[in-house]
Amino acid sequence: MSLATIDTAFPRTSTVSPISPVRRAESSAPAAAPSEPAPRIRAVPAGTEARGFVLYVGIDEAKAAADGTDLGQLVEALKRLTAELSPSAETYAAVALAPAGAGGRDVDVVRLALQDPSAIAKHRQALTVDEDEDRAASGVVVDISRKRLVLDNQTVALTYKEFELLQYLVLREGRTIERSELISSLWSDADGDEVPNERTIDVHVRRLRSKLARYEDIVRTVRGVGYRFDRHADVSIRYASAPSPDLF
Repeated sequence: MSLATIDTAFPRTSTVSPISPVRRAESSAPAAAPSEPAPRIRAVPAGTEARGFVLYVGIDEAKAAADGTDLGQLVEALKRLTAELSPSAETYAAVALAPAGAGGRDVDVVRLALQDPSAIAKHRQALTVDEDEDRAASGVVVDISRKRLVLDNQTVALTYKEFELLQYLVLREGRTIERSELISSLWSDADGDEVPNERTIDVHVRRLRSKLARYEDIVRTVRGVGYRFDRHADVSIRYASAPSPDLF
């Protein structure tokens, strides 16, 4: 995506005519005894009360446009429908974002981004499986979800800034990033004395490359401009479930 989602594809609502009450035929026969009411299925555990619900709608901007609408229109339509059915209801809409090209079903990405408990549990289980895969695979794994770099089955000890630098380039794959952009983006909260100059950026990149060892050429120098991340066949990127703060 540049997934701007709200979650699961929501079918268009058709207008249904109200059903007229059916008049019962007069009968002299005695009325049957009322049957026992069906047991009420509780949606929440005993001792709690339902205060509302969440409807996840998974659809990206391109799919919405193909359907002749957009995310904003879907939100407003759902809010209007809620107000018509229950004027006392309060509504709140949140858009889920994910890195472009992250893949996966829209509804699953939205549930994870909006911290749905069952989606989080499933994601953690998948991460455990990924750890086993790390031991069996070679090459480079840039794991943005867990802020780590794995080379040939071994985790590489990167400093916080070294991983931030690598992540910044990875999330902008194929685009040349100027040194000035790296400074303004990665050191935006630093005090004046802590802000590096362009020469210092070169030092950071050189240290990062030394830790990439034989894979150092995934971070390329564009002479006179800056740096670029180029993915190779032996490079795997594991994206975070939620958007990176340096991207959105």
